[in-house]
Amino acid sequence: MSFENWAAFAAASAILLVIPGPTILLVVSYALGQGWRTALPMAVGVALGDFTAMTLSMLGIGALLAASATVFTVLKVIGAGYLIYLGIKLFRAGGALKAEPRTDALSAARMMAHAWLVTALNPKSITFFVAFLPQFLDRHADFWTQMLIFEATFLALAFSNAFGYALIASRARAIVRNPRAIRIFNRTGGTLLVGAGIATVAMRSGN
Repeated sequence: MSFENWAAFAAASAILLVIPGPTILLVVSYALGQGWRTALPMAVGVALGDFTAMTLSMLGIGALLAASATVFTVLKVIGAGYLIYLGIKLFRAGGALKAEPRTDALSAARMMAHAWLVTALNPKSITFFVAFLPQFLDRHADFWTQMLIFEATFLALAFSNAFGYALIASRARAIVRNPRAIRIFNRTGGTLLVGAGIATVAMRSGN
């Protein structure tokens, strides 16, 4: 795996992670209601949930990789289209972050378990990884080495992202509730995702 390929994966992952989904809304809800103490257990739970979903997805992708080069190529094209779809959807999203404060007192272990369940059991997580990961896999390189590097990178970013969201929500609540800030954020992220999808299609066309 080249450094450029890893850097592209890390950049795309960072963009995708900051998009508010069910997991981030849960993190923000706990942080709004209970403050910064929720940051660590929620971030650990999110990372564990992503580890579960990503591992299952990678094992399935590995089977496809071994079975058929054509199927794998088709999956990469579908994944590029999926990135464009996500980008357009994000660009058109409104400026509201629908996260209500959770005031129910839970232990750190229960908060972590809640974050893990929401992240790991979200059907969109596995679908996302199956569509996203093939964009960066090299069929001619060792699959397990790539799997280890990609998982370690994504989980570090997922942990940092959830931790950062929790801290911002607990210390700067006006930001996560500012429609204008959310709208700018959504349009910037959406534009980057569409660009990533188009770039992937262009690379496939040039091969």
